[in-house]
Amino acid sequence: MKQLLLFFLVIFSLETQAQHADFFILKKKNRTVTSYFAGANIQFITNNGAFRDALIERIEHDTLFIREFIVRKAMTNMGFYVIDTLGSYHYAYNYHDIHTMGALPQQFNWSGSGTALFSGGILLTAASGVVFLADRKKFSPELMITGAGLGAIGYLIMKLSGRPIVIGKRHYHLEYFSNNP
Repeated sequence: MKQLLLFFLVIFSLETQAQHADFFILKKKNRTVTSYFAGANIQFITNNGAFRDALIERIEHDTLFIREFIVRKAMTNMGFYVIDTLGSYHYAYNYHDIHTMGALPQQFNWSGSGTALFSGGILLTAASGVVFLADRKKFSPELMITGAGLGAIGYLIMKLSGRPIVIGKRHYHLEYFSNNP
């Protein structure tokens, strides 16, 4: 029995071959940001404006073959929801057709809220400065410090809010690597 098992292990180990997989690398100023390969999820917007959130099935000859699943919430007989896969679509895109990497903007606009907070902080600080120059008895240093602090927080929210990566801008570019002999 052990000899038979050893025989099958030797036969099957001789039959296996290494698979050569192509991949993409997203770079910023010649530094790797992330890499995309078969089996990974990818989110991008094409040059035509189509958003894809899909699984990479394979990458061959500069072409990205993806599979996008249609997922919906469905109510059960007991009244609670389950997530159900209704189907899937297969797409093929050349990597030059990718315009933007990353997710779609969310429902809540963090960048817009940061801009509003920043603008309000600047306005509050400027108004406190005018009150300081006009009537020093009514001036409140706490209000001026609060306005400056809100402006700084708004600026940080603006800068840290996630924006999609536009290929070709801010030194971002995609590179294709082929491992085929």
